[in-house]
Amino acid sequence: MSTNEKWSSRVALSVTHVAGMIDLMALPVWVGTLISAYKFDPQQAGSLVTLFLAGAVAASLSLAPRFNRLNGRLVATAGFACAAISLAIASLSTGYAIMATCHLLAGFCAGSALSMTHGTIGRSVNPHRLFAIVGTALGMFAIVFLGAAPKFIAAHGGASMFEIFTTLMLVAAVVALAAFPKPSNDGAKRTTGVPEKLGLPVWAGILGVSMMAVNQSMVFGFFQQIGTDRGFGLDAITSVFIVLGFINLIPAPLAAILENHVRAEKVVLIGPVVQATLALIIIFSSTFAPYAAAGAVYVAVMIFSHTYAFGLLSKLDTSGRAVAATPAMLMTGAAIGPILAGTLIKYFGYHAIGYAICFFALGAIALFSQARRNEVALQPLLK
Repeated sequence: MSTNEKWSSRVALSVTHVAGMIDLMALPVWVGTLISAYKFDPQQAGSLVTLFLAGAVAASLSLAPRFNRLNGRLVATAGFACAAISLAIASLSTGYAIMATCHLLAGFCAGSALSMTHGTIGRSVNPHRLFAIVGTALGMFAIVFLGAAPKFIAAHGGASMFEIFTTLMLVAAVVALAAFPKPSNDGAKRTTGVPEKLGLPVWAGILGVSMMAVNQSMVFGFFQQIGTDRGFGLDAITSVFIVLGFINLIPAPLAAILENHVRAEKVVLIGPVVQATLALIIIFSSTFAPYAAAGAVYVAVMIFSHTYAFGLLSKLDTSGRAVAATPAMLMTGAAIGPILAGTLIKYFGYHAIGYAICFFALGAIALFSQARRNEVALQPLLK
């Protein structure tokens, strides 16, 4: 059995994936807390989360090309430990400047660790299946976090959110030190005959994922605030988060089951359409039912689509470098989303996000269609 196919390794990769992806899962609570507890306006709150994501992007872009020359366990352990320190300092701060610095540093450190996690998954025997496993773990944690965190933070203050983040990073650091696996040699063998430079299909796939991430973060990041501004109430919104958490357990295992039955290029073309449709329902709904129904399944679309996109990219670039840049492709989009959405909301209102969503959805479809065309052309090379 490959090293990173052992259950201890799967657990370690699942924990580090959850900790590294906390920003994407916690976006609505994060933004909502910065606005309600720290009294930042939507643009300021969005910019703080954007700084965290920008740090993660910078780390991923720096480390992904060097993935095969780095000690994954050492980088993951140090990254999460340093992220914990930065977030602990943030929990003691209220000023924008200090908070901004802490967000940027924490993002860089967590992004470094997450790049090692995703690169290691990409070098496994079956990256699609293993990414589905860690995605399921993220869904399980989301149930607990989204179900409990909003009320816990409301009761104990905004600093408690950063204390939760700090604890998660510390746990990930300990787990990484104890059990983070080495990349599979079986995965490395698949690189035979594949060009060293990343080709157009890979870059098209990377940018397509980034554009879906923009739409994901624009809407999900302000989901709680949209509901609050429409008078739906914290209890009602929290109930949506709980349902969303349970629904998020479905897409990753479903993607694993359907791996050999539904082609990846079809999934990544349909994903942006479904995502944009749900986003528009959330933004323009004046009543709770459609807002809640669309919100409950909104994240699941990205999880399902990205699992297929991850598997597709791991086939197009079997060195692990492209998927090691997963934090960059996800968080470049996610970094744009909060500050863009916050600015649009501040100056034009929520409806302005709808126009931006349509633009990025069309861009994602165009990019994924290019990746699809090239993957078919390269099929003999991939066998």
